[in-house]
Amino acid sequence: MITALHHVGHVVRDLGAAMDLYARLGFSLPPPTCPALPPADGLPPEPLGAANTHAHFPGAFVELLTVVGEGAATRLPGDTRVTPLQVPADRLPAFRSAVEATTADLAAALARFEGAHILMLTPDDIDATAARLRADGVAHGGVHTAQRSVETAGGTRTSPVRFLELDGTGVPEGRVGYAQNAGDGAGVAHPNGAVDLVESVLCVAAHDLPAAERRYERYLGRPARRDGERRTFDLAAAQVTLITPAGLADLLPGERPPALPAFAAYAVAVRDLAAAGRLLRDADVPVWESPAGDLFVPAAAALGVAIVFRQLVSR
Repeated sequence: MITALHHVGHVVRDLGAAMDLYARLGFSLPPPTCPALPPADGLPPEPLGAANTHAHFPGAFVELLTVVGEGAATRLPGDTRVTPLQVPADRLPAFRSAVEATTADLAAALARFEGAHILMLTPDDIDATAARLRADGVAHGGVHTAQRSVETAGGTRTSPVRFLELDGTGVPEGRVGYAQNAGDGAGVAHPNGAVDLVESVLCVAAHDLPAAERRYERYLGRPARRDGERRTFDLAAAQVTLITPAGLADLLPGERPPALPAFAAYAVAVRDLAAAGRLLRDADVPVWESPAGDLFVPAAAALGVAIVFRQLVSR
């Protein structure tokens, strides 16, 4: 069973500028991190892959990341923590090749548009999810384990995360996968009052909506609620919404997708929506009200993805 959103990934060209924007939006972000590897055995490590930081919530996060290529170290924020990876010499070429392939995918996504390109979901049992997907004919790369930094009340710690990603050839909107152990994030206080990641909005062409709905039924293991040009998959603690460009304009007036298909928006729950609105306006951030009563910062002012602020509902 898919219970929540693990994280969304916002891919940007200038990480420092994006962090400044997120600070104005009222998010607390730790210094970014970036891996490093030597280009060959015996040489000093160089930054590569992706540099990222996170807006942490108790069970989810928003990731800000940028591609790190040749010479990119000078363009990273000054407080970036460059972390050399320990890889045996005999495995270094293959490992570096794998990182470069992932970097190429991110670079291609960024060339397509600056905005949200990643959606990771939280299952209650990732091994069972992997088996269900395989039985449904959904190709993926299997379950892997990695280490990631998590912000907690006691500071930053490293936590293992188990994850799998779908085969990208069948997922034109970006990277979609599943992960467990988002970390608690309970000690992170965001000035805007954000406490959870509650919705991801995928915009698809009207003629592609039926096929996208069938795909996400398989990804999420459940049917969607249908409402005009909107398809909503209700999870235990969040939603995944599929919508057409016309439906997006109704949902978030004035919004247009950066491409089709594309993750056009995501939503966070805040403790006090009125207070979040005052913070945004005081920071001179454009903010609009949706027909549903949410507030949102348009994609044009938020580096390619509309960011929705929603009043927290007690469960």
